[in-house]
Amino acid sequence: KKNQQAGVQCSVAASAIQEPVAAAGAQPVVAAPSSGMTPEERECFGVFCVTYDLKETDDDQRSKTWKKMVRVLVSGAAGMIANHLLFKLASGEVFGHDQPIALNLLGSEKSRDALEGVGMELEDCLFPLLREVNIGTDPIEVFRDVDWALLIGAKPRDTGMERADLLDLNGKIFAEQGKALNAVASPDVKVLVVGNPCNTNALIALKNAPRIPSKNFHALTRLDENRAKCQLALKAGVFYDNVSNVTIWGNHSTTQVPDFLNARINGKPATDVITDHKWLEEEFTPRVQTRGGALIQKWGRSSAASTAVSIADAIKSLVTPTPEGDWFSSGVFTTGNPYGIADELIFSMPCRSKGDGDYEIVPDLQIDNYLSERIKKSENELLAERKCMAHLIGDDNGYCDLPEDTTLPGEQ
Repeated sequence: KKNQQAGVQCSVAASAIQEPVAAAGAQPVVAAPSSGMTPEERECFGVFCVTYDLKETDDDQRSKTWKKMVRVLVSGAAGMIANHLLFKLASGEVFGHDQPIALNLLGSEKSRDALEGVGMELEDCLFPLLREVNIGTDPIEVFRDVDWALLIGAKPRDTGMERADLLDLNGKIFAEQGKALNAVASPDVKVLVVGNPCNTNALIALKNAPRIPSKNFHALTRLDENRAKCQLALKAGVFYDNVSNVTIWGNHSTTQVPDFLNARINGKPATDVITDHKWLEEEFTPRVQTRGGALIQKWGRSSAASTAVSIADAIKSLVTPTPEGDWFSSGVFTTGNPYGIADELIFSMPCRSKGDGDYEIVPDLQIDNYLSERIKKSENELLAERKCMAHLIGDDNGYCDLPEDTTLPGEQ
């Protein structure tokens, strides 16, 4: 009855699907997914409802270089960002071309048809690495056994809505999703929060998932880093890959601090290559902070493709060793950080990884008075947001007194 209410999940009627045809010497079977649910019980899509137990196939029938399947959750899966991201994930661009992948897609009841449309497109792409597509609207069902959780879906800020109201509205969503992760996700799941306000949403999810290590939660600031690299490259007259060591400090809002002091261009300090320091302080910083809003004014909608690219970049930075001497930006848990940022926040800082999904914060970056003042302002904003959301993270004596109604990159 449940599946009937959910709608047809396969683009070919179940009665018309024949038994899988075995290759010579192979014994393919319909296998239950890792969650332990039968194919009839789970909400899968199309050809992905039929899976093969690779243990039963001959070794010659599969590549010996392929890895154990990774299960990736994408929330807001019917949205524009996901529309760009899912095909990068399924193609092998993000996790590698020898990495089989399962996609668990979370949407709303209103987006059910759109989710099935996404499933149809994924079918038609014939991605050889894509082994499962599971769709649903209940986080407890869709989050089961996921190794990566990409939390994109969030409510936009409507006209006239106070920032505190947006915090509360989306905070409740991420509290629920944190509880679902805590209940059914892989115990070492890596969580990347994209839905805004992403720093505080990541903290809310973290606080509602005590079973998962705090270090596994990230807020996306890679798009801000990419925007900063773009502006430095354009000013210096070099191509983008000649810019490195760029840090975004703080909150993903207009208080974020793009760091030109420690950045490098062609291996040299950016401040030696770009000698127009007035431009760096008075134009570069606000240009990066407000880039999302400027894009909306030009195009009439917020960034989607560039956000998807930055999500892919953020994941690749965790599953690929960081080049020697470089680092990347991510909003991470601050407790024990080397820069004196208040504990119990999600704050963007310079990170590096060995490529195992883990990371360490890069210490000893130069912080001058210009950076220090601005970093402190972003820290104070996040402290105020945390107090405002105390009721969702188990803190006492919370109250909402945001220092100013700063906007998120991408808000009008």
